[in-house]
Amino acid sequence: MSLQAPEFFAELCLPFHDHTVVGNTYFATPVPGTSLRLRIDFTGTIHADTYGGLRVAAVHPDRGEIDAVALSFADHGTFHRRDEATNTRPNTKQYGTFDRYHRPGRPPWDGAVTTGLRDAIEQYTAVWFPGAWTAPAPGRAASRTALRAAVPPVIRNGARTR
Repeated sequence: MSLQAPEFFAELCLPFHDHTVVGNTYFATPVPGTSLRLRIDFTGTIHADTYGGLRVAAVHPDRGEIDAVALSFADHGTFHRRDEATNTRPNTKQYGTFDRYHRPGRPPWDGAVTTGLRDAIEQYTAVWFPGAWTAPAPGRAASRTALRAAVPPVIRNGARTR
């Protein structure tokens, strides 16, 4: 079964116009006119056909991989809601992972919240591709504002303050 990688990477809303997905790998040229490229792969686990995160790498066409970092789904809260809702416990095969097998009509990574991964990729690309991350994703500024507005007011001497 397919991982539906193009759909997964589309959900990350990465801002790179010059990109493509080949198989299960995302390739991009974050800064036009430079030789460095960005490659993002799914990382496997010790279990067959089970994926536990992403591997993000800066690649030079002549020198190969320059740097790489592994971003686990568990560390970035990608499946936290799903795992909590299904009572999936840490240190089990299903916790913080997905596999190739899924419900018909749904992606194998159903239930993923990709905000943490996207933020980590943004931080990584800021180091290797300065200026590549030019615009925030649609709705990100609004969601951060909404989170700030949700903070309860402080009550001092019986009166509410902000």
